[in-house]
Order: sequence, then structure tokens, then C-alpha cells
Amino acid sequence: MQNIYFILRHGQTIYQTKKKDFTYPWPENPVVRLTKRGENQIKSIAKKLKKEKIDLIFASDFFRTRQTAKIVAKELGLKINFDKRLRDVNVGIYQGRLREEFYQDFPGVSLLRFIKRPPGGESRQDCQKRMVNFLKEIDKKYKNKKILIVSHGGPLWLLEGAVKSLNNEQLLDQKHIEVGELRKLCP
Repeated sequence: MQNIYFILRHGQTIYQTKKKDFTYPWPENPVVRLTKRGENQIKSIAKKLKKEKIDLIFASDFFRTRQTAKIVAKELGLKINFDKRLRDVNVGIYQGRLREEFYQDFPGVSLLRFIKRPPGGESRQDCQKRMVNFLKEIDKKYKNKKILIVSHGGPLWLLEGAVKSLNNEQLLDQKHIEVGELRKLCP
């Protein structure tokens, strides 16, 4: 039997409410915290996850994912393994700026984002590669475990696409993982 993976996007932050026109700062300066609604989303998911008998939790080291993972870990009685490879996509010079500025140079449905790196950042392919490398390393280290990965929307979407063997065009048709959403990672 192989490992079974669950993916969880962090809970709601002010970047889904008051600052939705902006990209997240990189690295988190200032830190981005979950809203009360975000905390409640994750508390609810943590209770559901108890039934899954999760063995291990891995999470991005950014504050919003740390906060999310801590809520789940407390409910499940587990410790968290933080890994920088699970961080959000680095959009370089566009971090913390208006999303519109980024979209002007990297249109929303453009395949360009898969191969072109923003200055000081990474392409979607770069992000997908680090996420897949993380998963391969975990698969070598652990067997027959139920593993929760707490990360960000873009990286989780890219990881899920890789697990499903989707090409870039097919991946663009896949629904992004929502804030506070839990999915089982299946090929």
C-alpha cells in the first residue's frame, strides 16, 4: 500500500476580504493571519480530519499555513513538519502589489505563467517541480501513512495537476482549491 495524501489550503485571510486586489507579501512581512472566519473554517475541517486518522502533517512555513496546521495538529494530537518547498508561488517583484499589475504582464489564463518567471520569482513549472520533489521525497521516506499537506492555492493546484498527469492546458481547466478547502489527492 502507498501513502494516502490529503491537501488543505490555509483558511481565509484579509487577502480574500479587504486586500483581495493585492498579491501576498513575500516573504510574509508583515505576517498574514487567518481571519476569525478562517480559523473557524479550519476548526471545522480539523474535526472532520479526525475520522481520517492522519499520521503526519507537513506544512508551508508561512504564518497563515503555520496557523492553519497548528489548529489541525492540536485537534489531531500531532506535531507539524514545516517545509519551505510548500510555500506559495513566488511572483517576485509583484509580491505585495496590485494583482492587476501582475496580470498585465502575466494574463490570467495564459500558458505564459507556466514557463516565464517574473523578475525575482518563479514560474508555475518551477513551483510544480518543487512540490513534486517534496512529494517524491516523502514517498521514499514513509510508507502506508495518511499524510496531510497544508499549503497554498497555487502550489496545491499544481501538485494535484502533476499527480493527475495533466498537461498545462488541461490544468488550466481544473478548479483551483478554495481557501480552507480539503481534498484527497488522487491520480
